Amino acid sequence: MEGVVRRKPPEEGESYFMSMTDMMVGLLLIFIILLAYFALNLQTKTEELTGANRTRAEILNDLQQSLKDRGLQVEIDTKTGVLRLPDDVLFDKGQWELTERGQAAISKVASAMVEVLPCYTASDLCEGERSPHLIDAVFVEGHTDSDVMSGGMNNYGLSVRRAETTFTMLQRNQPALRGFLNRPAGEDGSAPILSLSGYGPDRPVDRGDSEEAKKRNRRIDLRFLMTTPSAGLDRDILRQEQ
Repeated sequence: MEGVVRRKPPEEGESYFMSMTDMMVGLLLIFIILLAYFALNLQTKTEELTGANRTRAEILNDLQQSLKDRGLQVEIDTKTGVLRLPDDVLFDKGQWELTERGQAAISKVASAMVEVLPCYTASDLCEGERSPHLIDAVFVEGHTDSDVMSGGMNNYGLSVRRAETTFTMLQRNQPALRGFLNRPAGEDGSAPILSLSGYGPDRPVDRGDSEEAKKRNRRIDLRFLMTTPSAGLDRDILRQEQ
């Protein structure tokens, strides 16, 4: 019949090209979804980490103010998470036993910690809203200058003994500090936040050789570490890699 137009069936090559195009579009869509998922996950972890750093800065500022109210001046470094107690406040030169002034200072530090820290730990003393960012550890760090000591004690031993003395006196003044845990009791990894370490002269805050520089280097640092996203969110990944 006139006026009837017969359509030519699609060639096999054209059909194959269309199938490949559909498949590539599908793969691209899957890639975009995965990329968005990982970007969101990275953003979440970054926000948790920066949030933990902000919380740590708040803790240090609150402790500094609490100690100032008690008549004790201390230095803080919010970037590294350190509260610094000068050596001359705590010990006589070359000694690890706290002076009377040092004992009074540590008593104030212990009281400030019990006042400020409960809701940043798994402590039962938290009476308000517990922070989503908990303290993982507080290291009582002993540091010395580089002067060679006489007798049987070296600077490393002295720094450890000073850290141990401070650690013991903090808990003796405030036994409740033993119950300040990094996560609820019974959970994997639950432990008291307080620990200690000694570094001798290896981590000076002042590289000078003056007596003033040495005085700054002789110190006790309380170093605050916060729980990070990798401590919980990546546990399954880390287990698979072992």
